[in-house]
Order: sequence, then structure tokens, then C-alpha cells
Amino acid sequence: MIPPDKIPSDVLAREIAATLADTGFRRVAPAETDALLGPDAVAGWEAFADSWNDLGLDRFMADGGRYRRRRFAAFSASPGPDSSGGIVRKPHQPHYQSRDYNGLNGGVQRWFEPVLDKVAGHPVTQQLLRAGLALFHPLTVDPPRSWHVELHQFRIEAADGETGLPTPEGAHRDGVDWVIVMLVDRRNVASGVTDIFANDGARLGAFTLERPRDAVFLDDHRVMHGVTAIHPLEAGAPARRDVLVATFRRE
Repeated sequence: MIPPDKIPSDVLAREIAATLADTGFRRVAPAETDALLGPDAVAGWEAFADSWNDLGLDRFMADGGRYRRRRFAAFSASPGPDSSGGIVRKPHQPHYQSRDYNGLNGGVQRWFEPVLDKVAGHPVTQQLLRAGLALFHPLTVDPPRSWHVELHQFRIEAADGETGLPTPEGAHRDGVDWVIVMLVDRRNVASGVTDIFANDGARLGAFTLERPRDAVFLDDHRVMHGVTAIHPLEAGAPARRDVLVATFRRE
């Protein structure tokens, strides 16, 4: 078997696309993510990951929780002749979900602090969005000329005797077309298992994103996803789980 980091990126992309078309989701190992991002992007990983230390508190948690920090940005993504496409940041705007998709926090415009320009323009961000565009656009029936892409930096925290909820709304769809979830860091965390379900509730998979650049690509029409609560693995030190989430939907 060829190691993931030795598989040409175009061959890997076709294999990921085939699995997405078949099952509605595909877990992507760090070496595979690296192949999609390219060496130049991965070389700048440390500075990219460090930006998670500068996230504002999410003040829209209807459960009163103060365990989530985040930043948000929106982009327009359009495929180009070479399939790499153009990624253009949009003016800062609120994040909105219908209560049909988020019964806890949906139904209101949520204004979060913007993703910093150095993160929005970072090669990791740009290459991840281009990889998503190159995968999702051909898989979409009658795809749009441009996609509305939303980018979320999340940090979930937990201390002794506390839990942090990566998906406090439970297993859910995001109300978009496609989703990418990529782990950025995981420190002193117990649990945090990603569950994938069919729309009828049948469990399709369960796994833990454990290492930086562990990722999962999702067809939001076909599967639901959720992550179990986290708590500290070792007492006396906080737990934290950092992820980047990118969603693609028709304009």
C-alpha cells in the first residue's frame, strides 16, 4: 500500500471524491491533508495554529455556556479553468442558521469577531478552501458559479469538574451543502469523539480527530455529525480542542 504522503494529490483527491459520493463522508488523515495542502502551506503551520490563542468568547450560547471561543469569516469561492479557483473574502457579516438546523443557537444573527487577515490569507486557509472547492464543485449537481463559504475558528475549553461541548446542539446538519472539519490542536482532552449519522439516525461511523490536520469532509445533505463532550484527561490542567470548520453552500 502506498503511504498517503506519497500518493499524488490529484489521485488522492479523486479517491476522496469517490468515497464522498459513495458514503457522504470521508475521514482524511494528517498525511492526506498535507498532500492536499502542499508543502508550502504545511511549512507555515505553527504560526497558523498559534492564532487560536487569540479567539474571542462566544457570547451567543443559549445554554449559558462560556466554554467556546471563536472567530468567523465569509468568502466567495469560484472554480477557475485549472480547478484551483479564486477565493475572495467578503465584507464581515453575521453568521446565521435557521432553528431547523440549530435548535439551540439558531434563529438569530450572530456577530463574531472576524478571522484575522493573516489567518484568512494564510496558505493553509487558502489551500484548504481550494481543495474543498475542487472536491465539492464536480460532485454537485448543477453547481453554482460561485459558492458562499463560511470559515469558523473554534476553541472548546474544559477545566476540572467541567465539560466543553463541541456541538451543543447535538447531532445535526449545518444547513449547507458541504462541510470540512479540520483539527488544529488537542491538549489534555478526554473524549471528543466525532459521530456520523445518516438522516434516519443510523450510525455510519465514529472516530476521534487526534492529531493536527486530522480532518473529515461531509456531504451535509446526506449525513449528520456531532462530537461528544470533552473534559480534562489529567486533573489540574485545562483541556482544549481547536478546530477549523469551513462550510460551502450555494450563494
